[in-house]
Amino acid sequence: MSELLRVESIQKHFGGFAALSGVSFSAAPGERLGIIGPNGSGKTTLIHCVAGLLRADAGRVVFAGEDITALPAHRRAQRGMARSFQIPRPFASLTLIENVAVPLEYVRRRPGEAAMTPEQVLRQVGLDAQADRQARDLTQVDLRRLELARALAVRPRLLILDEVMAGLSTREVDDILDLVMALNATGVTVLMIEHIMHAIMRFSQRVICLDAGQLVAEGPPRAIVEDPTVKRIYLGA
Repeated sequence: MSELLRVESIQKHFGGFAALSGVSFSAAPGERLGIIGPNGSGKTTLIHCVAGLLRADAGRVVFAGEDITALPAHRRAQRGMARSFQIPRPFASLTLIENVAVPLEYVRRRPGEAAMTPEQVLRQVGLDAQADRQARDLTQVDLRRLELARALAVRPRLLILDEVMAGLSTREVDDILDLVMALNATGVTVLMIEHIMHAIMRFSQRVICLDAGQLVAEGPPRAIVEDPTVKRIYLGA
């Protein structure tokens, strides 16, 4: 399969405001795709439409060869699509094991696939030693790790990350990048919205740039940062 995800001419309006105006892109199996753009450019709206939290007004979303445009978010998750959110919202009074057990209850396993335990999921993100802590006691970076763990519980083929490194120190950013790269190495396709250009440059095999609801540039990271349009609207040149 040359494409795991194909987004075709997605449009989304909020009243008279066009948040997305015919955005199209694709992602190959195992690809690392970065998504950049100024605030208000439509990045989060785009991934809401991809993940099913918003219904697009026009266009199609095709995942693993299936048109999923009309499917709600939980049906997309059952097919192997997971996402994180800009602001982690765990069940604060539950332990980490309990937080991860919730999505595990709803995951639909493929034929012959063994069930994962919460401990196995937490081990993937380096939180197994804190399994019995309450989520409210976590540091910011560990909250981000827990957010990843809850997404990984559905065993995604596609993982969508929305500013998962916001507010972290440079060292913490690199720690999360190492984790995401390791997950990608297992075959998970990753789409990542991020404003930290160091992270985008290190992470991405390809980058798309949005502005005012339109895709204005696409290509390898080095070409994107040298693109005159990207420099003008995003990098401040």
